[in-house]
Amino acid sequence: MNMLNFNKSAVNTYDNTFKQRLKSWLTVMGPGLIIMLADTDAGCLITAAQSGSSFGYSMVLPQILLIPILFMVQEITVRLGIITQKGHGELIRDYFGKGWAYLSAGTLLISIMGALLTEFIGVIGVGELFGISKWFTVTITALFLIAIALTGNYRRVEKIGVTLGLFELTFIIGLFMVHPSVHEIYQGMKSMPLHNNSYVYLLAANVGAVIMPWMIFYQQSAVVDKHLKPNMIRKEQGDTLIGTFITQGIMIGFVVLFAATVFKDNTNSTEETVFNLVNSLSSYIGWDAARLILGSSLLGGALVAALVVALAGAWGITETLKWRHSLNEKLNKHNFGFYTMYILIIVVSAFTSLLGKNIVSISITVEVINALMIPIVLGFLLILEAKALPDKYRMHGIYRWVVIGLSLVVMAFGLYMVGPMIGIW
Repeated sequence: MNMLNFNKSAVNTYDNTFKQRLKSWLTVMGPGLIIMLADTDAGCLITAAQSGSSFGYSMVLPQILLIPILFMVQEITVRLGIITQKGHGELIRDYFGKGWAYLSAGTLLISIMGALLTEFIGVIGVGELFGISKWFTVTITALFLIAIALTGNYRRVEKIGVTLGLFELTFIIGLFMVHPSVHEIYQGMKSMPLHNNSYVYLLAANVGAVIMPWMIFYQQSAVVDKHLKPNMIRKEQGDTLIGTFITQGIMIGFVVLFAATVFKDNTNSTEETVFNLVNSLSSYIGWDAARLILGSSLLGGALVAALVVALAGAWGITETLKWRHSLNEKLNKHNFGFYTMYILIIVVSAFTSLLGKNIVSISITVEVINALMIPIVLGFLLILEAKALPDKYRMHGIYRWVVIGLSLVVMAFGLYMVGPMIGIW
């Protein structure tokens, strides 16, 4: 009897310990996951689809190789935010002065407005698949995004954002329906036609799109607003790592989905719009299945990205201006500037999207801006990591040099991408 009671006590102790650890991890989880889900927005998914349609499985390996740098860059924001309890814009102002802070905020604003434009156009495209007017779609989307932020609770906003982003995973159903060959994927990964200018162009575009300026601003501000403590750094790094694998898994999945269908049959389809994606895939899984699967996936990515991008812009600009900026307070006279900035960003982007049609040309412009900003953004990030953090929380040894080296590679690809886009080479 005593042994039985001992075993029950041990089991209860283990259960309680497990529940406490799970609760502790779930409390921290969120900023890394939501930012990574937002990274696979409508423009990125269309780029991945075009990569698969044009070059098959040869773009799978580069997507895998991008995992380390994506994680390394974003985990720096985790340490900076948690230790300094300041957002990225605020730190730039503190360490580099108002001039550089205003320049950073200005380029961020241009970047997020362009990104939001692609998200709204993506949402319009999904709506049109089901015969819904773009005016209705854009209006409802804008009001929905504004309402989420006005709840005055960061954790609630984060949960809604992650839930929306998880709809991106519906594309997995399409993978099961087209049955991609594991052997063909493996063989395709062995080939990287670097002699092909079009392939290098797409490769540069994928690399240049990995590090988005708004991602850095968002996650650093998010960990501050979530009140994470230094003892939570490892858990938040784990959250970021999980998000990294999910977002790159989604990109790889879209490459494989279109490589196993459009590329395999040599249909030479150009995936420039939401309709193009659905129309190409409908030949293999049917129109209704294609629009439901891809529509929900693209809509989820566009909505979570729109939420994250708009918040990143509002945080970054108000931090630079030293205005009160927190999602943990409902609208009042003290935080009026923060919420006004957020709403203004949403409204202007929504209205502008009604005037645009070609998501590809707009995405290219956005990528050019992001590419030009990559050296500035990563430069600020690496310098702040060395200056703003106590030695205990800085990078050391081989890890530091690996991060710096990979950052330089991303900067180089980002700058390279500008050339072919504006016709220099």
